[in-house]
Amino acid sequence: MKIKLLALFMAILLPLLLLHTSANASESSPESDTYTLETVEDGSLSLNCVSALLMEASTGTVLYEQNADEMLPPASVTKVMTLLLVMEAIDSGAIKLDDTVTVSANAASMGGSQVFLKEGEQMSVEDMLKCVVIASANDAAVALAEHICGNESTFVARMNERAKELGMVNTVFENTNGLDDTAVSHLTSARDIAIMSRELIKHEKILEYSSIWMDTVRNGEFGLTNTNRLVRFYKGCTGLKTGSTAKAGFCISATAEREGMSLICVIMGAESRDIRNAQATALLDWGFASYALYHADGGDTQPISVRGGQKNKVNASYPEFSCILPKSEISAVKSDISMQTELTAPIKNGDEIGRVTYSCNGKTIGEVAITVAEDVERLTFWQIFLRMLSIYTLK
Repeated sequence: MKIKLLALFMAILLPLLLLHTSANASESSPESDTYTLETVEDGSLSLNCVSALLMEASTGTVLYEQNADEMLPPASVTKVMTLLLVMEAIDSGAIKLDDTVTVSANAASMGGSQVFLKEGEQMSVEDMLKCVVIASANDAAVALAEHICGNESTFVARMNERAKELGMVNTVFENTNGLDDTAVSHLTSARDIAIMSRELIKHEKILEYSSIWMDTVRNGEFGLTNTNRLVRFYKGCTGLKTGSTAKAGFCISATAEREGMSLICVIMGAESRDIRNAQATALLDWGFASYALYHADGGDTQPISVRGGQKNKVNASYPEFSCILPKSEISAVKSDISMQTELTAPIKNGDEIGRVTYSCNGKTIGEVAITVAEDVERLTFWQIFLRMLSIYTLK
């Protein structure tokens, strides 16, 4: 009798557990831990996906691309732009992390990945953000959009405006979350995803959330598991956003940092989670193995002589410089300073008086301007007269 009761209990409990898992961790099923990246005959990379791009975050340098401008459905990677607008609203003071968001019927009706928000339920902006970043919650994305703009359509219009401002020329958003069952032309490209991802990760709070593997909301009663498996299994991964639908296939914008270099890897249109994560992992590995960030600090020059000025010398400085180079070339970088040794007043703060040129193996890789750090006015007639008089008197 006990055995029969136990079997009945398991028969009821198992389907419920499977339902909960599929609804809350749709992007975190077991995957292969073996990752490879193939090359073709000419030595170039060959990725098993429709589109891809690898970008260094601090400089925006593109290290690899494959069909990077093809317009494709992005699924939940859409939420990168949604999150960007939320973070910019926080920065501007329009909303705060501890503000209370009240869930509308529209937000509560979202399907797909969700945290099962109920109409009228209230949750803080911060917890809503965690739901979107960690669990890819479609309902929370809509709730945040409505909280900021009053309705989703106004928020989506702002998403498209922001895309244009960032130079995302192959992007059209129709919603905040990437659900595309009824979408007509909700499309973007790997390059545009990298552009908006680069802008989003300037907000350090997002990386704080996106690097979390597991968390809770609703006072610990509801668990969140990161849809980005790389956060747990890829060394240096800091985020950022996964997505998958029948139309989009499996997509990801993955960010990772090693040895001071931050990379953004975009994969679109992979056939499975395994393939998507394998290609992202292998492409990141290739980027970290092949390239490094060269960085030179800015500095001050020696004071420069000024002729005919109210000051005899003026200070000048130059900014820091960074670029991405093959690792084998980093040690070969040289810098050369070329600047005027004497200036004639008047001089304005910011006037360019020379350049620092950086080269590698005889090829120029970048330049920065040397600029004057202060104003120097020309001597007036009476100042010249008094100066000459003082010299004559001293004799």
